[in-house]
Amino acid sequence: MNQPEIRTVDVARYVQPLREGGSLPAIVEADDGFLYVLKFRGAGQGKKALLAELIGGELARAIGLKVPEIVFMNLADSFSKTEPDEEIQDLLKFSVGLNLGLHYLSGAITYDPLVSVADPLTASKVVLLDSIISNVDRTYKNANLLNWHRELWLIDHGASLYFHHSWENWKDHSQRTFPLVKDHVLLHRANQLDQAIIEIEKSLSPKVVQSILAVIPDEWLLEESDPTTSQKRREMYSEVLIARLANIDLLAKEATDARKAHV
Repeated sequence: MNQPEIRTVDVARYVQPLREGGSLPAIVEADDGFLYVLKFRGAGQGKKALLAELIGGELARAIGLKVPEIVFMNLADSFSKTEPDEEIQDLLKFSVGLNLGLHYLSGAITYDPLVSVADPLTASKVVLLDSIISNVDRTYKNANLLNWHRELWLIDHGASLYFHHSWENWKDHSQRTFPLVKDHVLLHRANQLDQAIIEIEKSLSPKVVQSILAVIPDEWLLEESDPTTSQKRREMYSEVLIARLANIDLLAKEATDARKAHV
């Protein structure tokens, strides 16, 4: 598999903030004429949220799940100088440079577990993906799923890979399961986990994982207080993800046991 092709665009117009998100993302127009949901590097979790968004989204795409196009977005310093809202002004000021955007799905509706579309195999793949990337943010309270054109679309993986907020025990994390799968919004529909394992293992070889990690900008991988190189950091992410993929049978059993407990 070749590296994902992530386009780079420039923010041309700030349209409006999305205040339902804690990190205050925004709808913006880019110089290609399309609207995007812009995730800011200057928000609370910083570049690591963008990195998790990119990794989680492209892993999902690689296993056949629907994810809006992900792009790199350059933000100029001029936007903060004309923004009257002080909170947004600061966010724009601290986000000058390379950010991340997702194509805006106009007319999409928020996933509702009672009425929305989610076939069992898709639900099973989402549950296993979220177990692999430790996505704590796909619950009934905040599904981070959309229905668009009668298909299920995944958004907002920024809370995934939470181990990277403290690298001290990163090797331990690679061997852990994901107990929070019990709260997953799609767990009750995930009754094709065995087939999902087959498809995920066929799609996510170590080379595919590494090809996704290769597109991460070096600057997102570097930390001021840590001398670790960007290449070494990529290798650490790779080791964690490949180890968790190797434990997919264990993650599936955990999900199965959680389903039985809910019945």
